[in-house]
Amino acid sequence: MKVHIIRGKNQIGGNIIEISTEKTKILLDAGLELDGENELPDIRDLFDFAGYDAVFVSHYHADHLGLVYHAHKDIPVYMGEGCCNIIRASDRYKKRETITPTGFLRHKQKIVVGDISVTPFLCDHSAFDSYMLLCEVDGETVLYTGDFRSNGRKPFGMLLNSLPTKVDKLICEGTTLSRDGYIPQTETELEEKAVKLFSEHKGPGFVLQSSMNIDRIVTMYRAAKRTGRVFLEDAYMAEITTAAGEHIPNPKFSDVYAFITNPSKYEFIEKYQRKVGKDGISKMHFVMCVRTTMLAYLKSLSDKMSFGDGILVYSFWSGYRENDSMKQFLSECEKMGLHIDTLHTSGHADETAISQLIERVNPTVLIPVHTENAQRFKEIARDIVIEE
Repeated sequence: MKVHIIRGKNQIGGNIIEISTEKTKILLDAGLELDGENELPDIRDLFDFAGYDAVFVSHYHADHLGLVYHAHKDIPVYMGEGCCNIIRASDRYKKRETITPTGFLRHKQKIVVGDISVTPFLCDHSAFDSYMLLCEVDGETVLYTGDFRSNGRKPFGMLLNSLPTKVDKLICEGTTLSRDGYIPQTETELEEKAVKLFSEHKGPGFVLQSSMNIDRIVTMYRAAKRTGRVFLEDAYMAEITTAAGEHIPNPKFSDVYAFITNPSKYEFIEKYQRKVGKDGISKMHFVMCVRTTMLAYLKSLSDKMSFGDGILVYSFWSGYRENDSMKQFLSECEKMGLHIDTLHTSGHADETAISQLIERVNPTVLIPVHTENAQRFKEIARDIVIEE
């Protein structure tokens, strides 16, 4: 079994990993560069003809999934069912062509393609329904971590205990290894801090976060509920949370309401009994999830209600603060009277979690991907061959 990192070494994002034998050739992830791409990479087997026997997608973030939209239609695609439901809901809202998978990944349920078997292991990440992927051929094993973490709501120990105790090669992400002294907060710790902020500030509550970070939505919903506030999701987030499943906070919950910032999107909330306009929102004690594109809407809402003693929780990676659109959004929110506080934690494993994973699967060879500090693996895994 050969491993070829087409893309993903010494960079974060854009993973394209080829696993092959003399009979079979598959891809693990086919992602876009984080900053996007003006043209497709030169991989004729993926785009021009069906040169791969399958593509396995670890999760729905564009830097792992994005190129699948351009893949030849005769190449089978496998992903988690929850992952599929979410991207199809997102594509439907954005009115773009979507992906139709050949089959679904399910925890520890093996899929055989040619002479390669692939076993998914459900893991925790900021993307819902994410998987590690174990490839096996005639007793030879390669484990690809995708993106994972130990500080979410899924018990990390359960994942570790389900993994094999020996693999030949480990393809491991190391996103956070360039962050010296990084110690992640847990989602539970974020929830406690959010409860404190929503209790201290009596005005409206806003959360600036990704509509696809399901764990964070749960965290902020729980904090809203514990402080007696209703939870407000715009039409896009309502589509995503509804697609994620009945146990994820969505407008079918008694204390979750859908709203729209663009009247042309009314079709996406008309099915919900609990939907609300600005007049109704102005009379509520709420936590509203927002995006930078909602600035005009927030200004209009501030004309109907006081934002005094209100709070905006910034819940993104700190690097996004350097974007011009983000700077403008945060500045305007401050002008409207909102106090801004940061509550965020990474969707990626810290050094301790990476070390625990390495100890569990005991690889003979480790191949770093999705990192800008591959050298750090030499210190974490001193007795293991690190493939440059």
